[in-house]
Amino acid sequence: MSEDIVMQGAEPFFLRGNHVGVLLSHGFTGTTQSMRYLGEALNRAGYTVSAPRLKGHGVSPAAMAQTRAGDWIASLEDALTELRAHCSTIFVGGLSMGGTLTLYMAGKHPDVFAGAFPINAVVQLESPDLAGLAFDRNAPVFVPGIGSDIKDPGIKELAYSEVPVACFKELYALVGVTRDLSARIRCPTLVLQSPDDHVVKPSNGRLIAGLVASSRVELVWLNNSYHVATIDFDKDVIVNEVHRFIKSIAKI
Repeated sequence: MSEDIVMQGAEPFFLRGNHVGVLLSHGFTGTTQSMRYLGEALNRAGYTVSAPRLKGHGVSPAAMAQTRAGDWIASLEDALTELRAHCSTIFVGGLSMGGTLTLYMAGKHPDVFAGAFPINAVVQLESPDLAGLAFDRNAPVFVPGIGSDIKDPGIKELAYSEVPVACFKELYALVGVTRDLSARIRCPTLVLQSPDDHVVKPSNGRLIAGLVASSRVELVWLNNSYHVATIDFDKDVIVNEVHRFIKSIAKI
């Protein structure tokens, strides 16, 4: 399967609205499907929303194996450039590794974003199993996927069923760089965290809240969702919290 053939439901989306833009990022091995409910709700509230497909995602695990952390960042950077052409005020948010990328972008471009909202983001993996695979020359090419950690039994995440091991070292690099860049985040930050998360340790929520240098940091717990909270039972809680957060900052 080539990079040009994207799975149905994994396509990037750009929803035109007012001068307030929201850049959304899906996570590691995931797709824009996990961000569409939030994106469409924010667009109905009036905002312009951009959700790019991170390179190598939504195609095949083999395609992802050919990408690096810099490629995922470039996907967001390109989407940001397009969004800035339409919007004067921009927020950034994302799920899981998309939340990590949210923090990376906010730290890398501290004067660009009016606010950031990482959702079940990771800045500390604390996974001996992943660490053991990252540089193991005898590791398998793929291991079982980590997607669809969802409390709602009627919902399934569109994500890879396998994870390319070559990307683990990229994830570790991104997480480490982001953790250090967090000290440069000056914009208001809304941290959303599920206490019952089976992919990312929930302690990341408090850790992120303590790392960012913003004078305004909020930590909201998503008590009825697992990791993929944007399409789980708390999806409307996320919509309402993010909308409240944006309205408190943006001039509409």
